[in-house]
Amino acid sequence: MGRLLPTTPYRGTRDFLPSEMSVRQQVFHRLYDAIERFGFVRYDGPILESAEIYEAKSGQEIADQQLYSLTDRGDRRLALRPEMTPSVARMIAGNAGQLQFPVRWYSHVICHRYERPQRGRMREHLQINVDIFGSDSVNCEIEIFELIHDMMSAVGATRDMWVLRVGDRALLESILTDVVGVPADRLQATTSLIDRWAKSSPEQLVADAGALGIDEKQFGLLDDVLNSGSAVLERVSDEARERSMLARVLKSSAADLITFDPFIVRGLQYYTGTVFEVFDQHPKNNRSLFGGGRYEDLAGLFTTKRIPGIGFGMGDVTLHDFLEGHGLLPTPRAEVDVVVIPLSPDLATDSRIVAHDLRQSGTRVSTPLEPRKLSKELARSDASGARVAVIIAPDEWERGMVAVRDLTSHEQTEVSAADVVAEVNKLLRC
Repeated sequence: MGRLLPTTPYRGTRDFLPSEMSVRQQVFHRLYDAIERFGFVRYDGPILESAEIYEAKSGQEIADQQLYSLTDRGDRRLALRPEMTPSVARMIAGNAGQLQFPVRWYSHVICHRYERPQRGRMREHLQINVDIFGSDSVNCEIEIFELIHDMMSAVGATRDMWVLRVGDRALLESILTDVVGVPADRLQATTSLIDRWAKSSPEQLVADAGALGIDEKQFGLLDDVLNSGSAVLERVSDEARERSMLARVLKSSAADLITFDPFIVRGLQYYTGTVFEVFDQHPKNNRSLFGGGRYEDLAGLFTTKRIPGIGFGMGDVTLHDFLEGHGLLPTPRAEVDVVVIPLSPDLATDSRIVAHDLRQSGTRVSTPLEPRKLSKELARSDASGARVAVIIAPDEWERGMVAVRDLTSHEQTEVSAADVVAEVNKLLRC
């Protein structure tokens, strides 16, 4: 007897049954449509990349703790991509001479991260990535925020279900330097402290701040300004407000698309300006769903040409939890629209011809692969979600006729074989 292999996937990855795939496809097609209406075009890239690009640009947490890395036969260090942004920056840099900037690109790819599987996090996930490259205009931020609103609307979400919280690295740096008095050499460490502010106890935050040289007075001031909302903007330097894209957005007609939040930092090292996250407002899932930001020159790792960008990644795991929590998951699509059933093995070829004609009209059609009683075939058809059955019987076929049964109303009519496509499509439109 052979060795029995596991019937479940590697922990933290998933199998998807056809009904689950149907739901996902419906959601993703709605999102693709929203994205492409803004003029974004889809690209793809390799799942294996040089490990160095993530170690250089993705941040310590991903590089040191979450990277699936390997060494190939040529002693090259590779990694399964944990995210798409460094890869697309490499692709943009490599093709910069042929591109007309700014460009709008999006992708939908599998990403891998070695982390503890839990609600909202898996070791493998599908992620939609949307980026604009080659422009320093504030219109990039505004367009990205408008797109996020359209994408959320496309999956049925209303404004009370979610919130788009936006911060800015330039404004935060001014808050820390000019208001709190954090030394320049401790800015990055203090930013990391802020990134885990909501996830840590007050005692732990005080201890961590002390380890950074932030005394109790400074810590109290930091806590005050971070919790003062947009009022803190009056205390930042004029130079920081001038550099900040977010400050310009807040003065524009797009200000109502976002909520300013100085706690939004995002841990990835390549973000240099605007940073944002979409949060679920459901009390049972009050967490970040996805996010992104502006990177001044991520492509600079691969080219001397400066190519700024802004973008975000939306993962399928948190999106599914959001849609499920708000009752927005679509129902699985039926397997087929129509079944064509021959009542005699001699009519198998004729049934395939009828099925072919129906498929040419854009209908999803199946025919039996094995002979069964009509009652069993109708029960199977009903279970598959089919709306119509075309029954081909010997006597009727001799006269050039077939039976068309509405599987919802159970009404059955006899029609000419020449008219079966029109009759079936009429029933499907009802």
